[in-house]
Amino acid sequence: MLNKIKNDLLPSVVVFLVAVPLCIGIAIACGVSPVAGLLSGIIGGLVVGSLNGCPLMVSGPAAGLIAIVWEIINVHGLTGLALCVAVAGCLQMIFGLLGAGVIFRAVSPAVIQGMLTGIGALIFFSQFHVMIDSVPQSSGLMNLLAVPEAIVHLVSDTGKNMHYAGIVGVITIAVIYAWSYVPVALKQLPGVLVGVIIGTGVAQLAGFEITFVQAPKTLLTFPDFSASSFWAGVDYAGVAMSSVGLAFIATAQALLTATATDKLHDGEKTDYNREVFAQGLGNLVSGLVGALPVTGVIVRSAANAQSGGKTRVSAILHAVWILTFILLLPGVLGLIPVATLAAALVYTGGRLMNPATGIALARQNKVEAVIYAVTAVSIFAFGLLQGVLIGFALALMQVIYRLNHVTIEVESKDEGVTVVLHGNATFLAIPKLSRAIDKIEPQQKVHVLIERLNYIDHAIIDLLDTWQKDYERSGGELSVEWHQLHNLH
Repeated sequence: MLNKIKNDLLPSVVVFLVAVPLCIGIAIACGVSPVAGLLSGIIGGLVVGSLNGCPLMVSGPAAGLIAIVWEIINVHGLTGLALCVAVAGCLQMIFGLLGAGVIFRAVSPAVIQGMLTGIGALIFFSQFHVMIDSVPQSSGLMNLLAVPEAIVHLVSDTGKNMHYAGIVGVITIAVIYAWSYVPVALKQLPGVLVGVIIGTGVAQLAGFEITFVQAPKTLLTFPDFSASSFWAGVDYAGVAMSSVGLAFIATAQALLTATATDKLHDGEKTDYNREVFAQGLGNLVSGLVGALPVTGVIVRSAANAQSGGKTRVSAILHAVWILTFILLLPGVLGLIPVATLAAALVYTGGRLMNPATGIALARQNKVEAVIYAVTAVSIFAFGLLQGVLIGFALALMQVIYRLNHVTIEVESKDEGVTVVLHGNATFLAIPKLSRAIDKIEPQQKVHVLIERLNYIDHAIIDLLDTWQKDYERSGGELSVEWHQLHNLH
């Protein structure tokens, strides 16, 4: 055990340095106390990290969940959020126990990439307003439309505070971006942390009158589930819908992160069902103590793997360092400008948007590219849950189309007519096949090839059998390769 601690000590410190500014920034973006974000990081390390199925993955509050958390708080309040997180955690634990972890991997990449792009756009445009000490709007589309007006205020004489906040934000983004080009030895120090430190230093030294993080008076406040007034006002259907959506999105992101983390090392690979259960237990605890929901986070997981993490001990230790930070240095929170944390999230949102993904999909499969684009735009325009449902509906329609699509080729030559069937011939193909049959002249020699079919059902078999009898009765000759049916039906 001592060897594990020794090997994972440095990686845990690196992950801690990455996690702290992101936990605080995500909490502020969600509209909750920064301690709620730090507490989620602790739970992600101590609870999820102790049990997870992906040893090197680090869990905690995630930028990808900001949109849905923000929506839940707006509709159900902070206590409602706690209830949704706890219920979502219970659902995830059930998913894990039922062995549904692998099922969650069977998600169209176009939907997942569209979800990440849409989430990235939501984060980018909402945090842009926060970065300049302005107020974000209630939706992604409204945030986008409000950008020109915000820029006008930013450069005007009346927007001095916005101007100073913008300077701090731009400096933070520039440092984070430039840090990717420094020597490898320096990269042990995370770029996000360096950007936040420099942005904080500039704001403090210049004495900018901008918004700083409000250090909480108490470090831990539990949600009050006992109040009868809360239960009387609960929208149970809405909470159920939000909980299911949160469970699904958090699980999908965790498993996507686990798969990506597996590619970064040669050690033990992910047990997906165990991972889903661990994520659920983490969210159950998060909900009960009033923290943010947790999920796997690729930035922290990559930092863990790339800095030499070997076991889950590094994730556990990073949580210990966060807890130590809260207990010993709570006053540091009040020194940090909100603009520098928002800038880190603007940078993160920009990277999540990643238009190269859509271009690559378009080159491979235009239908997948359409699903990707519609999912991303729907999330941005209508909300996270609605956009994901639209994306899944499109992906399901694509699957149904492929499973029921048949191509019919009719080729006429001197020696007769050849009919070649491709794809999946189900009863839905009867009208299409009937139209093709009706166009074939009578009293010819017709040969039907079905070897290129993936599947054929009884309805098509009956249609071909009836056609063969009727066609031969009218003086024609029709042959079907019936002996090939045992491979198809």
